[in-house]
Amino acid sequence: MTSNANTPELPRDARSPSAIRMLPRFIFASRWLQVPLYLGLIVAQAVYVVLFLKELWHLVLHSFAASEQQIMLIVLGLIDVVMISNLLVMVIVGGYETFVSRMQLQNHPDQPEWLSHVNASVLKVKLAMAIIGISSIHLLRTFIEAGALGTPTATFTEAGVMWQVIIHALFVLSAIGIAAVDRLTGSGTGHHA
Repeated sequence: MTSNANTPELPRDARSPSAIRMLPRFIFASRWLQVPLYLGLIVAQAVYVVLFLKELWHLVLHSFAASEQQIMLIVLGLIDVVMISNLLVMVIVGGYETFVSRMQLQNHPDQPEWLSHVNASVLKVKLAMAIIGISSIHLLRTFIEAGALGTPTATFTEAGVMWQVIIHALFVLSAIGIAAVDRLTGSGTGHHA
């Protein structure tokens, strides 16, 4: 028989049952459940590509008969689709990189610049800015369409336009708040302008 005095003390993890040691690994592996969500967003982006092509075709076909305001509204719709698609790319790529697994894109010629320093804080600020951009396009379209009609309609009541402005202002204030908290906590990239 050997003496217990010569036996080194095992770390607490090594003494615990294997089922308990597997729990943290199982919880960590659960991040892979997000993959179908990101794949679904890729499908949604494909739908937006189809929508963009449909609107572009509509613009080309009706460009000679349409007024400048109608063309401007269609172009704003195209810009809106592109901005939503950009938002989808940020969520898909940034979310996967941040919450699921590294993409191993170092030295890839097409790696987005922002991906090299993405984290949850940076992603929140970028998403907030993208949402403000999308909201701005919607608000601009509303103003142009309401101005073209000249009078309030069921689509553009004064109260409806006012609520769009208020919601847009809340998006802006939320983004400022997110950026301020990020700056105060220092959880960003450290490259504050």
